Amino acid sequence: MFVPLVTFVLALWALIALVRRRLRPLPARAVIVSPRKSTVTAGDGGVRSMQSAELTMDPADLERIWGAANLENLARTYWRFLSRVTLGLIRVVYSHRTRSVVLLGRPLTLLRFDAPEYVVEPDHGSVRWKIRDGLLVARGGRGCGYLALAVRREVPDVRGRAKLIIEVEVANFYPSIAVGFSMPVYEMTQSAIHVLVTHAFLRSLAKLDLAESKIGRLSDQAPDAPQSTAERTAAERTGQP
Repeated sequence: MFVPLVTFVLALWALIALVRRRLRPLPARAVIVSPRKSTVTAGDGGVRSMQSAELTMDPADLERIWGAANLENLARTYWRFLSRVTLGLIRVVYSHRTRSVVLLGRPLTLLRFDAPEYVVEPDHGSVRWKIRDGLLVARGGRGCGYLALAVRREVPDVRGRAKLIIEVEVANFYPSIAVGFSMPVYEMTQSAIHVLVTHAFLRSLAKLDLAESKIGRLSDQAPDAPQSTAERTAAERTGQP
């Protein structure tokens, strides 16, 4: 029942988004540029999926949203979209050390991640959550994989409009569905839904509407002073800014 419901909601979401684009132009243009074979499975059953989009906008809009704090907000936007597109059936529960994706509520934890790790550079930023466990993770694959969001500035197009490449990657993920049933079942259900949801999320970024982070870990980091998570942690331990 859950799979048809998600598929229906995604189709409805796409229709509403199309109508909105026709009625009100969006501030940016999002085009899916994922490779043809965007999901691959290794011989040991580990799955890697890379979905990406090209976002084109006015240079002023890019300068407005580019910065460490908005990298964190982009991560929060992903979780907000996941909840919205499933009509609130899926939620994200935050703790100091983990992020848990739950169906309705605990104990139905679908995926549990470690706290995010950030890398912020002048023309690139990424956030990565290590996969800890959850109902969707095979027992032998716990603690192996990760989910990552990455954003990269590109050379402006011929009209001078700014361009970003945004990628959503899942790597070294060992699905419990593949172990309990088969890999084809996983590909037709969970994998297919992941691709559809991720593409919908990437297209939704054309609104340039970023959610505000619940943690605000990078909110005080100056745009011209990029730091990795490791550098920031070391500075905090030594009392440096």
